[in-house]
Amino acid sequence: MLTLLHLLSAIALLVWGTHIVRTGIMRIYGANLRRVLSESIEKKPLAFMAGIGVTALVQSSNATALLTTSFVSQGLVALPPALVIILGADVGTALMVRVLTFDFSWLSPLLIFLGVVLFLGRKQTRIGQIGRVAIGLGLILLALEMIVAAATPITQTAGVKVLFSSLTGDTLLDALIGALFAVVSYSSLAAVLLTATLTASGVISLEVAMCLVIGANLGSGVLIMIGSTSQNAAGRRVALGSVLFKLIGCLVVLPFVSPLSHCLKRLPLAPEEVVIYFHLFYNLIRCLILIPFTEMVARLSCMMIADSPEVDIQMKPRHLDTSALDTPALALTNAARETLRIGDVLEQMLRLYRKVLQGDPMQRREIRRLNDDVDVLYTATKLYLAQIRKDDLDERDSRRWAEMIEMALNLEQAGDIIERMADEVADNASRVRRAFSSQGLEELNHLHEQLLANLRLGLAVFLSEDIASAKRLRRAKHRFRILKRRYAHAHVDRLHQQNVQSLETSSLHLGLLGDMNRLNSLFCAVAYNGLLLSHDGDDEREEMPLTL
Repeated sequence: MLTLLHLLSAIALLVWGTHIVRTGIMRIYGANLRRVLSESIEKKPLAFMAGIGVTALVQSSNATALLTTSFVSQGLVALPPALVIILGADVGTALMVRVLTFDFSWLSPLLIFLGVVLFLGRKQTRIGQIGRVAIGLGLILLALEMIVAAATPITQTAGVKVLFSSLTGDTLLDALIGALFAVVSYSSLAAVLLTATLTASGVISLEVAMCLVIGANLGSGVLIMIGSTSQNAAGRRVALGSVLFKLIGCLVVLPFVSPLSHCLKRLPLAPEEVVIYFHLFYNLIRCLILIPFTEMVARLSCMMIADSPEVDIQMKPRHLDTSALDTPALALTNAARETLRIGDVLEQMLRLYRKVLQGDPMQRREIRRLNDDVDVLYTATKLYLAQIRKDDLDERDSRRWAEMIEMALNLEQAGDIIERMADEVADNASRVRRAFSSQGLEELNHLHEQLLANLRLGLAVFLSEDIASAKRLRRAKHRFRILKRRYAHAHVDRLHQQNVQSLETSSLHLGLLGDMNRLNSLFCAVAYNGLLLSHDGDDEREEMPLTL
């Protein structure tokens, strides 16, 4: 019983070591890996090699699949090239199985020691994350040794020999058992390694071992399918395509396992080496053959998983990928994209407000609906940012995190102001039936145009963090404030001239000027974040809106 616990703990340590390596690599190179994957889709060979390379780095085809799935679910990558990347990931996993099963027992303690020194010394730095990766690699190598050490005595017991002796003759059943073990252990690497150990001990034949390896390969596809359950239909199609590829390989090769095993026995290699190399070349040949059929499998996946009907696509966040939360840089990028989307909705609200101002009060219904969308997106973005662990953020990312919270809140408050302005103007038009003076309406329209321009510039500054653009935005804020004061004075002059329309709409007119000034401050607040850091602020810092 104790030996079995040792085996289970070794498998758990292997899974944990893989997770640590993946986390460290994603935090160091996460943004670059996503860029490599997204830029490699133009040609199938590039996509295939990208899948191999990324998987070799993160030590997990599941991680590569999650990245690719998130791309497809966000509409950044089409399904066929994504499936090519998945095929490359399968080959990358098989290559790493071959590399990790070499005798690196001397390297494990060295990696763990150096990794701990680097990680504890500088956790939040790049060096610290390299230390994390070293710890993970050391744990993987240690776990592989422990699996072999624990499995060897287990394979010698009479009960285990009787149990595995039943795995003869039924190739399909053997493959299903291999798939089940890969799912239970959450690692096809553990399944393949244990199969190789059983083969070396003579507990199972090479034919059974090959069936178990094919089944473990299928099990890894099931794991990807399980991991994609939270994705939309487009994302789930990637996982389904992966399972279909593995199922095709399984059904094609299983009938020929027996004659193939007789041929492989003639190789001058130890039985466990034959199993490892079979796993490698099975995946390599299978994936190379299936690359031309990715479009066909993509169409089949689309037929099997239909698009879910969307009641209102704007009511749902598009870019808040939860699989990126383990990589703060990627999560912050996703949150920034969703915040920009809030800005796009606000721009629509401002354009509709212009129509209300021109005498179309019915547009306020659409403005209310859009403001509800802003509230939904703001809440989702805020909760997404709250899930990012602050301990994993360096100083720059912590500042960026705070900027995003502030920007999202500013935009949400701006939406409420625009809705209130539209209601006031619409009520004035429909109930009181009083119109602005021609000069007053022209001034309000001019300020509206400036607001739109400042909103766009503010979103650009938020995205680029460009100091020159931030200075332009600050100057635009000052010009707007001066213009607002000039128009307020012009309105008072019209009151002195006893302009009837100005007298009737004075309260509303001055209120709109004040609301527009508040909107302008909210749109331009992002300029001060970069300017304060560059020590280029000025005495107007007290005018920054306090939104936190």
